[in-house]
Amino acid sequence: MSQIAERVRQDIITAIKTDQLVLPTLPEVALKVREVADDPSSDIETLTNVIGGDAALSARIIRVANSPLLRASRAIEDLRTALMRLGISYTCNIATGLAMEQMFQATTDLIDMRMREVWSRSSEVAGISHVLCRHYTKKLRPDQATLAGLVHKIGVLPILTYAEDNPFLLNDSLTLDRVIEELHAPIGDLILRTWGFPEELAHIPSQHIDFKRQVPKADYADVVTVAMLQSYAGSDSPLAQIDCSQVTAFERLGLDPEIQLADSEDLSADMEAAMSLLL
Repeated sequence: MSQIAERVRQDIITAIKTDQLVLPTLPEVALKVREVADDPSSDIETLTNVIGGDAALSARIIRVANSPLLRASRAIEDLRTALMRLGISYTCNIATGLAMEQMFQATTDLIDMRMREVWSRSSEVAGISHVLCRHYTKKLRPDQATLAGLVHKIGVLPILTYAEDNPFLLNDSLTLDRVIEELHAPIGDLILRTWGFPEELAHIPSQHIDFKRQVPKADYADVVTVAMLQSYAGSDSPLAQIDCSQVTAFERLGLDPEIQLADSEDLSADMEAAMSLLL
């Protein structure tokens, strides 16, 4: 690692250890939604009141409820009916994910572009995770898998914020890439623990890149691992060169390491619908 990269790495690590690293916070509406979901006395009316105060989020939740993925027999036009179709837990995870998009913005054009690239990739991984979960797991929840895909690179945000405050990094993209590669996973875990995410999601940033991870059964990290590798398939990214036969997640999900989800006729419609959930 270059001297610049090592300096940045040490700065960020020191900031973490001294609680000086400014971690991103969930948007207010996402915090309120998660509070509702965590309260056993909450009901659809409570959730409707919380989400109803955000017109854009309400419209997107209604669109999710009308998604072909849910095989609805009739169109839904109001928020309360949409929430009744989705349920509190499903709505909580999808609403959290949708609200997160506003976090991926910056004041510097170059950093803003990078943040939007991270969000775009995360959205794609989330959509693939949803489809994988529906078709290849029995006990895992597609809404939870979608949120897992959205947060798998959340640790990139404070690194890009650091870069925005330290212009010397803006002209050294290779160094910035190396720092992101080394630090985004532990920072991501820290963010999700700070946000109070459930244990099955709190370590997604670090677990999804542990390709030889040994666990007794398939979990959300496995789903995100496969989704992430599928999203890079056919690209010039080093991740497209990974030998998937050595990635333990495929075996736990019962998947052929050579599978190409995008080429599967059985899954293509679901893939398209899942991607549109987050647009």
